[in-house]
Amino acid sequence: MSYVVDFENVSTVGLESSPVADALAGLRANEARYFKNKYDHVFTVDPASEAGEAVAYVERVLREERGLSIASPPLEATSFEVDGIRWTHVFYASGLAINVLYTLAAGGKRAVGFKLSDGMEVPDELGAFKFARQRSKLAGTIRGSYFVVKGEH
Repeated sequence: MSYVVDFENVSTVGLESSPVADALAGLRANEARYFKNKYDHVFTVDPASEAGEAVAYVERVLREERGLSIASPPLEATSFEVDGIRWTHVFYASGLAINVLYTLAAGGKRAVGFKLSDGMEVPDELGAFKFARQRSKLAGTIRGSYFVVKGEH
C-alpha cells in the first residue's frame, strides 16, 4: 500500500522495524520536503515487497557500477520521473537511504547518493566512501556521499 510522506507530521509508518526508525522517518521526510519544494512533487513510497522493480534497479546499478551489495533489508522504495530525471529511492532497515538520480537526456547528471540516518554506523560495504555532514530540522544530522554513474542504466 502506497504511503504519501508527510514532512510536516513525521511518521515512522512502514519503518517501524528499523532500529533508527525515528531518524529514518526524518530522513524520508527531508526527501519529501525537498521534492515538494524543488519540483512540486508529492513523495510517495511503497513497501519494498511491492516495489521490487525499484529495489532491483538500485541493486543492479550498485553491483554493475561499484560491485556493491547492501546487507540490510530494504523497507520501502519509490521511483518517479520529474523534469527529465528518473529518481529511484530505497530506504533500508539499517537507516541507510540510497537514491539513483538518472537524467534521461544524454550527457546529463547521473549519480548514486547515500544518506545515513542519525545514529547509524557506516555500513561495512560503504566503508570506502567519505561522508559529509549536513544538519536537517527533520532528520538531525545526515551524513551523505555519492558517486557518479558512468554506465547506461
